[in-house]
Amino acid sequence: MADTGKLFVLSAPSGAGKTTLARSLLAQDPALRFSVSFTTRPRRAGEEHGRDYFFVDHARFEAMIAAGELLEHARVFDNYYGTGRTQVEAHTAAGRHVLLDIDWQGARQVRAHMPESVLIFILPPSLAELERRLRGRGTDAEAVIRRRLAEARDDMGHWAEFDHVVVNDQVDPALAALRAIVAGQGHGTRTTDPAVRARVAGILGQAPG
Repeated sequence: MADTGKLFVLSAPSGAGKTTLARSLLAQDPALRFSVSFTTRPRRAGEEHGRDYFFVDHARFEAMIAAGELLEHARVFDNYYGTGRTQVEAHTAAGRHVLLDIDWQGARQVRAHMPESVLIFILPPSLAELERRLRGRGTDAEAVIRRRLAEARDDMGHWAEFDHVVVNDQVDPALAALRAIVAGQGHGTRTTDPAVRARVAGILGQAPG
C-alpha cells in the first residue's frame, strides 16, 4: 500500500516570485502534481479545460460549495476560484504529493480542512526589492503599484500562520529550499526557528518576536 502523499501550499505577496518557483519545482520533480483550480471566469484564448483551470458556471460552483467539495474558495470581483477536494485527495491517497498555489486566505481554509497539509510562505528579501520587482514589470500605473505594495505588506503580516518561510533572494537557493521541504528536510525554514523569525522581522522592519 502506497504511503499517503502530502499537500504543499505555496502562498506569497505579489512580486515575491511564487509562480516562477512553483513552475520550476514542478519541472524538476515530475512526481509532484499541480492542483488545477476551478473557476467561473470565461476561458481565455489558448487556455484548456483541465490544464489551466476547470471551467464551470456559477450554479455548478455554488453547488460544489454547498456540497463541501472544495478545500478552499474565494470570490474575486464577479468570479469564483477554488480547489477541488476530490482531485487533491485522490492524488494524496495514491501516495502522490500535490502542490497548490493560492493566497493566504485560501491557505487558511485548506489548513482547516486538511490540518496535515504543509503551508509554505514565499517572501522577498526586502520591501525595497519587492517594490523594485513590481515596478520592473513596467505594466502597471503608479496607483496600481502603490495598491499592490499595500496589499503585499498586509499579506506578509500572515507569514507566521505558515509552517515554513522561504526567502526568494535568488531563484536557485529558494528552489533548493522548497525541494528540501518537499523531501521532508526543510528544518532551516520552519517558522518556529528563531533564526527564521529574526530574518523575517528584518525583512518586515519589525523587532524580532
